[in-house]
Amino acid sequence: MAADFNAVNLSQGFPDFPVSEELISLVHEGMQKGFNQYSPMPGLPMLREAIAQKIYTTYSAKVNPDTEVTITAGGTQALFVAITALVEEGDEVIMFDPAYDSYDPAIRLCKGVPVHLELKPPHFGIDWEEVKQAISPKTKAIIINTPHNPTGSVLSNNDLAQLEQLATQYNLYVISDEVYEHIIFDGKSHESVLKYPGIYQKGIAVFSFGKTFHATGWKTGYMVAPESITKELRKVHQFNVFCGNTPMQYGIAYYMQNEKNYAGLPEFYQSKRDRFKELLSTSRFEPHPCYGTYFQLFSYDTVSDKPDTAMAEWMTKEHGVATIPASVFYQNGEHVNYLRMCFAKTDETLEQAAQLLCKI
Repeated sequence: MAADFNAVNLSQGFPDFPVSEELISLVHEGMQKGFNQYSPMPGLPMLREAIAQKIYTTYSAKVNPDTEVTITAGGTQALFVAITALVEEGDEVIMFDPAYDSYDPAIRLCKGVPVHLELKPPHFGIDWEEVKQAISPKTKAIIINTPHNPTGSVLSNNDLAQLEQLATQYNLYVISDEVYEHIIFDGKSHESVLKYPGIYQKGIAVFSFGKTFHATGWKTGYMVAPESITKELRKVHQFNVFCGNTPMQYGIAYYMQNEKNYAGLPEFYQSKRDRFKELLSTSRFEPHPCYGTYFQLFSYDTVSDKPDTAMAEWMTKEHGVATIPASVFYQNGEHVNYLRMCFAKTDETLEQAAQLLCKI
């Protein structure tokens, strides 16, 4: 629809600025050196070793690159593998709405039962007492996402401590979607499950190079889990895609060895978040708190009483800005009165969008 109406596209979550020329050169180098055939099923050893080193540098956690790290065809494929490896018919999996839209279908494909709990605006935090009440003898796993798409909320040390207590008490698996690990603002730290042994012993952490290096179309990510779980993950991964894109793995392996290539992301994206909020300060759209990812939720209560899907369509067609209605991230698609906008865009794109939004 954005293309049909020549609208500024703030809907899909992809940057409209270029990928690093150095990274592109390294991928090209891999192609020239003959890294064009299948990689080993778990991924190129050099990349898995680089990931293990980054995890130690970032989270002070030691993981074995041979037995705990698996390269995937993006974060979504990793999530599908994790859910498929764990969930059997009748198993319940707790998840939180609004939620990334791949969780629920993957659970149902495995004949599992998604148990939807809701994050409460405006801060979209988890009510851990509600989680405890939702746990039943059939509960197999909990899925968390931090930094959180679409709300921009971030789980704290206290949140992970409570999760660790519940996971240990009820013997639950935890699937942790951490694809925005490096896009976190206001001095907050990313609380990875890799930092919490009580969670990680039955945990799977999912990451995405596409999000980190502005290359969402490369579809390259990875999952980290203890050896016993990784063995099961790889059984699914092998017959799902077998392996990831080989030259991409080669280029990323060398590029990520320089910490500067990802360490500056919080400041980079926070400046875009702040710039976009400033540009919309005179508009009628109200921002929800955003502490991570490259998405911002805006309330339109003072603009219209349209359902959010109708609002998004109207804005695209009549005002030339495409957004995502937040209701699509809920189980029941209920009317929630806010829209998700992506600020991973050039200043020119953000300025153009803001000019149009401020006229509404």
